[in-house]
Amino acid sequence: MEVVSLNRVYGGLQGVYRHPSAQTKTDMTFSVFVPPHAEGERLPVLWYLSGLTCTHANVTEKGEYREACARLGIVFIAPDTSPRGDDVPDDEGYDFGKGAGFYVDATQAPWETNFRMRSYIEQELPDLIAAQFPVDMARQGITGHSMGGHGALTIALRNPERFRSVSAFAPIVSPLACPWGEKALGGYLGPNRDTWREYDACALIEDGARLPDLLVDQGDADGFLADQLKTPLLVGLCEKAGQRATIRMQPGYDHSYYFISTFMAEHVEWHAARLKA
Repeated sequence: MEVVSLNRVYGGLQGVYRHPSAQTKTDMTFSVFVPPHAEGERLPVLWYLSGLTCTHANVTEKGEYREACARLGIVFIAPDTSPRGDDVPDDEGYDFGKGAGFYVDATQAPWETNFRMRSYIEQELPDLIAAQFPVDMARQGITGHSMGGHGALTIALRNPERFRSVSAFAPIVSPLACPWGEKALGGYLGPNRDTWREYDACALIEDGARLPDLLVDQGDADGFLADQLKTPLLVGLCEKAGQRATIRMQPGYDHSYYFISTFMAEHVEWHAARLKA
């Protein structure tokens, strides 16, 4: 594991790291904030999955999570959204290919070799984090934005025993029901929509998956809300299924990091209450 950068902030260390990934067959970059802590102490973990076009850098530079994480003793981890490199296949659109891994394991050519972001996030990177950082992997939470909100919800719903807390900012709640999802899941997984269901939060809840609790914030001025994010679908399904959830429409907020940074500390505090219970 290569240290790309390391900076002291709020008494802790903000690092950026690079390592060769067995899953994606590329080098992968991620960021980790480790708050101040006692020698030998193991800290709870909050994963943050980013959205379309983003890398680890977007939330690292704009997310405004460090003060809350330092105060509450939470390790904050931000992976990349896709494999990178000259030999990695890509698409002309911003919503497919590099920067748009959708946290799936692709099965279709030419994507299946590199686009294994589900296995990277669920298996490979957690193993690396557990070996290299002062973390308590029995206390994990997960959150994310947009495509990353989709990733956080689906990963948690498939692995409910792993995550004590789950939240999201403006998530894509049903890729089966939106243009972004149809393009991505069709391209990565093929035309059989039954195989898409494990990558759709609404479908997973409909099929019986449950979380202990859920927090979602969504801006009502978000230009993607009606066509791509479909928040009302998640509201209705949670009510029907009895899934405990707090889903808040925030007046005047859009899809940007101004929105995320406004509510980030509140999300960190919400996770901390559950990770430290």
